[in-house]
Amino acid sequence: MKQGLIHIYSGDGHGKSPAALGKAVMMAASGKSVVIIQFLKGKGVADPAFLSRLEPEIKIFRFEKADLDYAELTQEKKAEENFNIKNGINFAKKVLATGECDLLILDEILGLIDNGIITVEELKNLLDARDEDTSVILTGIFANEEICMLADEVSRIETVKRKQ
Repeated sequence: MKQGLIHIYSGDGHGKSPAALGKAVMMAASGKSVVIIQFLKGKGVADPAFLSRLEPEIKIFRFEKADLDYAELTQEKKAEENFNIKNGINFAKKVLATGECDLLILDEILGLIDNGIITVEELKNLLDARDEDTSVILTGIFANEEICMLADEVSRIETVKRKQ
């Protein structure tokens, strides 16, 4: 993967986040640094101690506090989480502006647009803050044409068959 590019993994299929994590491992294996910021993941990975073993090459951050999926939260809890999510966005902007890593993965950031937490314009502003050498991967289910125009590469992941 060339540095400085923006990649999008979108679609209704499973595998967007694992594909991004695969890129993270490949970058880390070649001596590059990776920051992953997860959004809308609920409880996240069952074993957070495993993730800490990936450091210092891969650093993973979650700013949300609730264990439940965002859609299951009350309006009051969603408002609290929106504040936490905005802190995550601000952190991402700092990471991009300082060139702190070679690859920044914003996992499920496209879901923030779907849920009305951020706008496409706010996403554009975030990406405009990046150091030119930093690559970014955005994941989420829906990427409209305006979002796709922000990227150098867009991959749509769809489920062709799912065993019941």
